[in-house]
Amino acid sequence: MTTPQHPTTPPENTHLPYGTPDTPRIAVRGEARLEVDPEIAHLGITVSARGTDRRTALGDLTRRNNHVLDLLKSYGEAVEKIETGTFTITPQLTEKGRHERIRAYHGRVRVTATLIDFTALGELATRLAELELTRVDGPWWSLRPDSPAHGEARRQAVHEAVQRAREYAAALGAQLTAVVELADTGAENPTPMGLPARPAGRPRAGGSGFAGAAPEPAPALDLEPQRQTLYAHVNARFTMTRPTL
Repeated sequence: MTTPQHPTTPPENTHLPYGTPDTPRIAVRGEARLEVDPEIAHLGITVSARGTDRRTALGDLTRRNNHVLDLLKSYGEAVEKIETGTFTITPQLTEKGRHERIRAYHGRVRVTATLIDFTALGELATRLAELELTRVDGPWWSLRPDSPAHGEARRQAVHEAVQRAREYAAALGAQLTAVVELADTGAENPTPMGLPARPAGRPRAGGSGFAGAAPEPAPALDLEPQRQTLYAHVNARFTMTRPTL
């Protein structure tokens, strides 16, 4: 007994990536490069303390950390965000002897400040660097993830793709008729946004307090914002009229 064979019906919408002689396709790549001013700046502050016993180290670390936080908060809206990262307290053992004898305790707190007012940045960095056993790193400049500059770069990339496709079609005596596909080439390997760029300056300090008259404040650092470069890439496919060859 034989089973009747049914003819296979081909799909109605057959994918034709290369088009047809009557409806050719053009595949192009649009690129854009945009330089804009940064919108935010980040400062990394590391507060340290060292003591012969745990309580002394914790007390000094708490006091110095409070000084940093109070100074940052005194700048009001210029400092948009204050975040505490890591806190460590580590016992240091003596190098000699068989017993586990603790020589000292080392404490450390990491704080990150985000600023939106760059006019206060230099002064704040200098005042932070003058605090005892306080290290300052930065600034790192960046754009907000929802910055309009990102959209502008993408629009420029699309316009460049359309212009390039029109030039190819015109070289063949044809015109564009429709857009078939628009793909963001950065979707597979996106560049993380808001990551720190190369530090524009790294003021540091590691002093200790002393009794007597307060020293004259150091002059504020002149920190120029580092312009941010945005890149946008897009792949586009268009259909065009039949070329005149």
